[in-house]
Amino acid sequence: MSEHIDIAVNLIGSALEKNCDEVIQRAVAHGVSPLIVIGSDLNESQQAITLCQQYPKTLYSTAGTHPHQASQWDDTSADKLRVLAQATEVVAIGECGLDYNRDFSPRAKQREAFRAQLALAVELKLPVLMHERDAHEDFLAILKEYRSGLTNALLHCFTGNRESMEAYLELDLHLGITGWVCDERRGLELAELVRDIPDDRILIETDSPYLLPRSMRPKPKSSKNEPQYLPYIAQYIATLREQNPTEFAAKTYQNSVKFFGL
Repeated sequence: MSEHIDIAVNLIGSALEKNCDEVIQRAVAHGVSPLIVIGSDLNESQQAITLCQQYPKTLYSTAGTHPHQASQWDDTSADKLRVLAQATEVVAIGECGLDYNRDFSPRAKQREAFRAQLALAVELKLPVLMHERDAHEDFLAILKEYRSGLTNALLHCFTGNRESMEAYLELDLHLGITGWVCDERRGLELAELVRDIPDDRILIETDSPYLLPRSMRPKPKSSKNEPQYLPYIAQYIATLREQNPTEFAAKTYQNSVKFFGL
């Protein structure tokens, strides 16, 4: 059985939280370990760190403020995040970025929080895990200001077009690919693009409990996505890339270990 690292799991503040022990056990049973638990705001990041402490070497966490929560960002946030990021369980700053699709926080506030977190990632020499939706131009412009100082930068759940993919690869970003690629309605463009991501720049993720792969047969009884389904996504992507699934799994595992310093 191939080993996989799920680089983005929403265990806190989601439908998975109440059964997270079972979710983690099912993941491990399917060769998916460790899991990177996403912190979407400072409170959630603290909860993620506490959860990781119960599962050493199986769970690691990010710490940050998602653009949806950017309106919470204030003058004290950077200092609080700096303290959280000292925890040994924290392997990246994030999830941070811009989301102009949902606009749950004002765009100016999103840009402020994004800049502050990139500056902190540079200061602390931590990789950054980012989110971008319908905000490519602003996202790229801000990222360019900080990219040279960042140790490593990942755009998770990439679903953009060829132009944005090429711009991100030019900035030496890693791209996280989810089960979106298995969606015969929305994922067709991504299925084309995924062939052209360099071997050393691709990472794989479920973004659980979201984005359950639509092409899974038999269909899981629950519509909740879980890390245990990552091997299916990996195999699907390997097929699209015309690569040996075992070799692809080994490469993405190695990429993840290197990126997060695991």
